[in-house]
Amino acid sequence: MTHPAADADVARELSGAYQRMTEQIGKVIVGQNDVIEQLLMAMFSRGHCLLVGVPGLAKTLLVSTVSKILHLSFKRVQFTPDLMPADITGTDILQDDPDTGRRKFTFLPGPIFANMVLADEINRTPPKTQAALLEAMQEHHVTAGGHAYHLPEPFFVLATQNPIEQEGTYPLPEAQLDRFMFNIIVGYPSRAEELDIMKQTTSTYRPELQPILNADQILRLQDIVRQVVVADHVFAYAADLVRATRPRETGAPKFITDLVAWGAGPRASQYLILGGKARAILHGRLHVTTDDIKEVAYPVLRHRLVTTFNADAEGVTTDQIIERLIKAVPLPQEEAAAKVKRA
Repeated sequence: MTHPAADADVARELSGAYQRMTEQIGKVIVGQNDVIEQLLMAMFSRGHCLLVGVPGLAKTLLVSTVSKILHLSFKRVQFTPDLMPADITGTDILQDDPDTGRRKFTFLPGPIFANMVLADEINRTPPKTQAALLEAMQEHHVTAGGHAYHLPEPFFVLATQNPIEQEGTYPLPEAQLDRFMFNIIVGYPSRAEELDIMKQTTSTYRPELQPILNADQILRLQDIVRQVVVADHVFAYAADLVRATRPRETGAPKFITDLVAWGAGPRASQYLILGGKARAILHGRLHVTTDDIKEVAYPVLRHRLVTTFNADAEGVTTDQIIERLIKAVPLPQEEAAAKVKRA
């Protein structure tokens, strides 16, 4: 099924809103341009994000800043080993009904009932609580006492993980990692950025943030993103890229069979296309290019590749594998030209 081309004026509106959002976020967050772009791409694609970085890199501040400029409700949940599912989703409590004088169960919503939810250090809490959050992410509702309570729209979850402190943690299984559209690596700032951070955060500077979009506008723009045109050769390239990650797939590169135990599933193909659509329209284009697919390949694939013992022993990262994969998988137009030459 083909979607109609997104209206050029609306595309310009979203591209302009993206520029204004970047400017507003830049008042609070120094650097991290790629992180900000990927976060907004996921949001406009109706996806969820996993932010991975060491403590003190302003992950929480970034999310709260985005919620302010987008005029969205924001809740932060600090995940701990004793956190229970009801602490996130909410629970039924027994209350007196003043009208009848009888007691009845009333649902008390948990912190997940917000447009943006920050699940801080999601790997610190047991699987039962992780599963409750991930179910709500997928279904966009919470079930309690036999009733389904719908979450506010737009609904967006950002989970953070600390990559260095692994003692006493419960790593997310691959099937649950797959629920996240992007795995975003938050790196250290450059020297110049670190100097700016020091000057900005140790003074009386308090930036005033201007709201750019509201919830209704975001929902409309999410629909516009899905209308962006994708050519058949771009679909083919995304499919080839994902299929090449599977070591048992015919024609998979040899380094994949050596370094990857399990490749990415079909959800990766879907997210490559959606991420490409969001990136295209944020940059003011009405069509997706293979370059868009290459750019989103890293955050889409890095948490979907299970590396082998050989890769772990050699210290090969999933990002290095993706980089080699992009070089190894030919673009459809290159493949077509090669066939013509052979003929």
